[in-house]
Order: sequence, then structure tokens, then C-alpha cells
Amino acid sequence: MSRKVVRSSKFRHVFGQPVKADQCYDDIRVSQNTWDSNFCAVNPKFLAIVVEASGGGAFMVLPLSKTGRLDKSQPVVCGHTAPVLDIDWCPHNDNVIASGSEDCSVMVWEIPEGGLTRSLTEPIVTLEGHTKRVGIVTWHPTAQNILLSAGCDNVILIWDVGIGQSVIVLEDTHSDLIYSVAWNWDGSQICTSCKDKKIRIIEPRAGTIVAEKDKPHEGSRPVRAIFVSEDKILTTGFSRMSERQVALWDLKSLDEPLTLQELDTSSGVLIPFFDPDTNIVYLGGKGDSSIKYFEVTDESPFVHFLSQYSSKESQRGMGYMPKRGLEVNKCEIARFYKLHERKCEPIIMTVPRKVRLYSSSGYHKVHVPGRTHTILSIS
Repeated sequence: MSRKVVRSSKFRHVFGQPVKADQCYDDIRVSQNTWDSNFCAVNPKFLAIVVEASGGGAFMVLPLSKTGRLDKSQPVVCGHTAPVLDIDWCPHNDNVIASGSEDCSVMVWEIPEGGLTRSLTEPIVTLEGHTKRVGIVTWHPTAQNILLSAGCDNVILIWDVGIGQSVIVLEDTHSDLIYSVAWNWDGSQICTSCKDKKIRIIEPRAGTIVAEKDKPHEGSRPVRAIFVSEDKILTTGFSRMSERQVALWDLKSLDEPLTLQELDTSSGVLIPFFDPDTNIVYLGGKGDSSIKYFEVTDESPFVHFLSQYSSKESQRGMGYMPKRGLEVNKCEIARFYKLHERKCEPIIMTVPRKVRLYSSSGYHKVHVPGRTHTILSIS
């Protein structure tokens, strides 16, 4: 008689938990735009949310500590003349944020220490070069002042914000609408998904396509793609029968996926968030009421389902806190900022173990019931 063995993983029991009601951000008119963006960006200082605005586009910036019900006169960032579609905090300066809009422009803003005391209308730089609305903005992970934008003109521009000019133009690599763009860990390559049903790995400096895969998912709905290592990418998409899928690909051979798993039949596009420290990928769809999370390993089937966080209310968008903004002494490994219709609710992902993750001596203690081990910590 064979006995099924449960796969061993230190993240098998990761669980999500919403914060208390008084730690949420209430009375926010979250954007009703149907664009497949997160509409939320967060860093260790500030929370930014795209909001409804009359006569233009705006987003709200709040200090993380400013929880509870917001004042109706809360100042906003409102320099765009059309709705804001995407926002992204600079990883090198927590006071700088970029925004892309339907007015075809990209603007870079500097938020004062302590947050806004009055509405901000003047960006520190305006980047103009797209001929149609700008749906994606994302900062370079390692180089300062380098910002990427992708527009509905099927063009990717990489800007040097310091001089306010585009330094790289990728205008012949995509034949249709660009769904997603993601940098690899050192910023030497980007991974894109496109309405022409192709994913591409591009070296921006050379302007060349390193690898390309046609129809990673058979369905016609949008595909998202991100790097999960130097030579692997993860994609989310739909089957021909409109079932949502997640797949892992080896860039050395894109003929067949390492794994392709069908998840459910919901209609929302799954947006992946990857944590390279734990190798966990979180999938949250717009309109979903759950966040699924998987562990990516080198063992078949490569993408292992761990669990999911479920709630009663669906999400309009989601922000993902960088690792340096987490409370690691409370075993927190991820934190999401879930947008509802009128509020933003932080969701904390925790490992249910009493583990001291960091220590000045280079050692940390792992507490297991009945015994304690001391292990050398290599940083």
C-alpha cells in the first residue's frame, strides 16, 4: 500500500491575514478605469493610489502611517490632463514616483518628506515622446534615473530622467499593443508580452530580440510575463477554453513549457508578483477575491501550489511592498495593499515560525519545539 508523501517546503504554511479595520485607508475614490494596471504602488514611506478625478488624471500619495478615514480635501498629484494609467516608485529614492497617462506623457514627481500638504501640479520632469496613451511605467532595478515606458503606440522608450530625454527607442519590436514589460534582476534584459500573442526577451542596449515564443497560452486574453531567474520566465494567460493558466519557461528552449497548469475559470487577468528571496510567486487577478501563491523550484513540476488567501471582497488593484519595508522580526515575508471600491486594505503574508531572520553576529537561531539550533547566516 503506497502512502502519498507531502512535499517538504518551509513555506508550505505561509498564510495571509488582513490588518485591523483601523489600519486600513478608508474613503478613497479608487479609479474605475478598466486598464489592466495595479493602480497602486507602495514603498517603505508612501502609499500611492490612482483615484477618480474630474477634468484630468490624479493619484493620491499617503504616508504609510496615515491610516483610517481620509479627509475629503486630501491633496493629490494632479498634473496630467487625462486619466493616469500606471504609477511606479523609484527603487533608489523613496520620494520619487513616475506616472503614465492617457495624455501620452510620462511625469516624474518628487513627494516632500512627510507627504503632501497641498495638491501637487508641477512635476520635476515631463517626458514626451509617445503618440498614444502610456499604459506602463517601470524603473530600472539597478541604474539610477533610468525609466522605461510603454505606450499604446507599440513603442517602448527608455528615458534618462536626469536629462529628460529618451536614450533608447524600441519601435519595431512589437506589432501590436504591449500588455506587460518586466526587467530582469540586473536590468540587462526585458521580458514583454504583446497582443500579437508573442512573448519576447529583449536586450534594450542592442535593441535585439534574444528569444521569442509564439502563443505561450492558446487563449486570446492578455498574457503577463516576468523573470523568475536568469534563464527562466513565468507567464500567466488563458487557455482556448478561457481557463486561467500559469506556465514556466526555460529561455534556452522555448519550444515547450517546463510546466503548464490550469487554475480556474475566472475572467480577471492574473498579475504575478515574484519574491526572489523565497522563490514564491503570488498571483492576484483584478476582480478576484483571492491571492494564490506558488513556490518555484528546480524539481518537477517546478511551480508548486502552496495555498491561497481568500476574502469576501474582490480587488480592483494591488500594491506590493518591497522587502525592505517588511517587519521581518514578525516573520513577514510579503505585504500587499488591496484596493477595494472605497478603501485600501493591507494583507500581510507570514511564515508561522519563530525564526530570527537577521542578526548582527552573523548567526540566527531557529526555534523548533523542544530544541534550538544555531545556524550560520550567510549574507
